[in-house]
Amino acid sequence: MYNIFQDHINQNLAFLKDSKILIAISGGVDSVVLTHLCHALKLNISLAHCNFNLRRDESDTDEDFVLKLAENLELEVFIQNFDTKAYADDNKRSIQMAARELRYTWFKELAEQLQFDYILTAHHADDNLETFLINFTRGTGLEGLTGIPEVNDMFVRPLLPFSSSDIVTYAKANNIEWRNDSSNASVKYLRNKLRHEVVPVLKEINPGLLQSFKNTLSNLQDTADIIDDAVNSVLENAVETIDDHQMILNISEFKRLNNPKAYLFQIFKDYGFSEWDDVLNLLDAQSGKYVTSSTHRLIKDRNHLLLSHIDKEVSQTQTITISEGVVEMDTILGTFVFKVVNDLSEKSDHIIYVDSDRLKYPLTVRKWEEGDVFYPLGMTGKKKLSKYFKDEKLSLLDKEDVWLLCSGEDIVWVINRRADNRFRVSDTTTRILKIELR
Repeated sequence: MYNIFQDHINQNLAFLKDSKILIAISGGVDSVVLTHLCHALKLNISLAHCNFNLRRDESDTDEDFVLKLAENLELEVFIQNFDTKAYADDNKRSIQMAARELRYTWFKELAEQLQFDYILTAHHADDNLETFLINFTRGTGLEGLTGIPEVNDMFVRPLLPFSSSDIVTYAKANNIEWRNDSSNASVKYLRNKLRHEVVPVLKEINPGLLQSFKNTLSNLQDTADIIDDAVNSVLENAVETIDDHQMILNISEFKRLNNPKAYLFQIFKDYGFSEWDDVLNLLDAQSGKYVTSSTHRLIKDRNHLLLSHIDKEVSQTQTITISEGVVEMDTILGTFVFKVVNDLSEKSDHIIYVDSDRLKYPLTVRKWEEGDVFYPLGMTGKKKLSKYFKDEKLSLLDKEDVWLLCSGEDIVWVINRRADNRFRVSDTTTRILKIELR
């Protein structure tokens, strides 16, 4: 196994040889063998062990074992203790999910603080099969059937080519000691139930199950690559605008597809959506209809779908008191700067000039409301904001993001878009006030 592992590193994971590595070690045979193999290859490794305090003295004995192993191999080791049950109760998680969240969060924090390049976990071929079966039984798309990725950002799993049997055989042949987790014998957890009751039957039916499964994963990944190419091709034609604020997609590009629901799933699945019939129905819905996930909103706006992040709720109105001279006021939009000037020298969407004597204090900053009316600068008449937005071809998301600077009931500025003509600087103006949003 050592020679095969060495070849695997050299051919597929050579970047590890010049990296600072953190190995997630439980004390079980998989992570202990991974540690010994990496140590034998003289990789630059340190160890990280989580004590979840779920098995009383057994958890502490695992910790002591890892400390002793690190000492024997002369490796740096990090230990973190967790109150896993309290975390699970507070966050309404299962014990397994709570432990997963705690350990991966800590691993990432360690890597960031101490500048580790990669974190190695000891997932192997049997883990890959079990994960496939878990996803399959719960229902999943193709992505859930393509297996555990060998490299996923900074997490690397060098033992995926090896079976659990390979690892145990290597440990016994090299007199490597490890710890057995008693909870792994319990079949109350789905993974353990599959491991102890389902997988053995499958291996009895097909002794070469893991190799067959490896071939299946390869075929599924090839199919996934074809799907990615198809989706990217659709996106190239469908996406009209994309930035930090929103993504705008042309609905007509989806309607000409044979199976638009499948493409919508592939494009929007990473944004937390789950009601795919509702997403599909947006294509023919009235403008203004939308679907939300916990983090994003997808809106039908005439001939487009608009995807945006759901921001935390903010105050609708903020009062700003202005004193004489230069005034700076921090708001949720940025910093307003008020300054008396002699001319209208600087031009920008973020700057307006007004007749200071026409203002009534305090000024207010608020979201626009249906029925709001202003007098656009350069025009003599008034216009409803809703009509102005339509003329300017603002999307639903753009309209939601519009804020107003007001003097009493009157709009002074549709912020960053248009000033109001009633407050313009004229020949009779004696004091010019420059208002800037930084």
